[in-house]
Amino acid sequence: SSDDIEDVSLFDADDDISRRSKKSKIRHPVASFFHLFFRVSAIVVYLLCELLTSSFIACMVTIILLLSCDFWAVKNVTGRLMVGLRWWNQVDDDGRSHWVFEARKVSTQGRKTSSEAESRIFWLGLITCPVIWVIFAFSALFSFKVKWLAVVVMGVVLQGANLYGYIRCKVGSRKNLTSMATSYLGKQFLRQTVAKEEQTAS
Repeated sequence: SSDDIEDVSLFDADDDISRRSKKSKIRHPVASFFHLFFRVSAIVVYLLCELLTSSFIACMVTIILLLSCDFWAVKNVTGRLMVGLRWWNQVDDDGRSHWVFEARKVSTQGRKTSSEAESRIFWLGLITCPVIWVIFAFSALFSFKVKWLAVVVMGVVLQGANLYGYIRCKVGSRKNLTSMATSYLGKQFLRQTVAKEEQTAS
């Protein structure tokens, strides 16, 4: 599979959004709410389910439904609205799989269409919750709660996939990262070499 990084406009209404007045720091309150609602609800249900009911199946189904809704909402809605990023997988005519990572184009006025408050909410929720599920995984493993491992692993996988996808959207492809690292190391090496030559000459 190959990775494609595309800088495209995600919505026809992007220009209209950029013209809106900045009265509110949070421009998409509904998207911001649901960005946190499903993932926080899944964590709360996991923590409290044994106190609320003795049915493991009911708890498991509820948590998996919340995690699935969170995955869909974050991948398809909140990422585009709150930070202007989108990722997905597509299969071409030859049957090859391509991962596509998109970022919203900057408006013609050079202004960002997403607010800093929304960006903070998005990345805080996106990073914190998978870390919590990883902690739950170790806790279930060390406390021998084997039946909960499947649920916890589902949380790690679904929320970790979104985190990975949006990090790729934000920083670019591995090729770009490799070239940046190579360029940086090359510059550092050149500086050290020049500094040593200057010290030797003096």
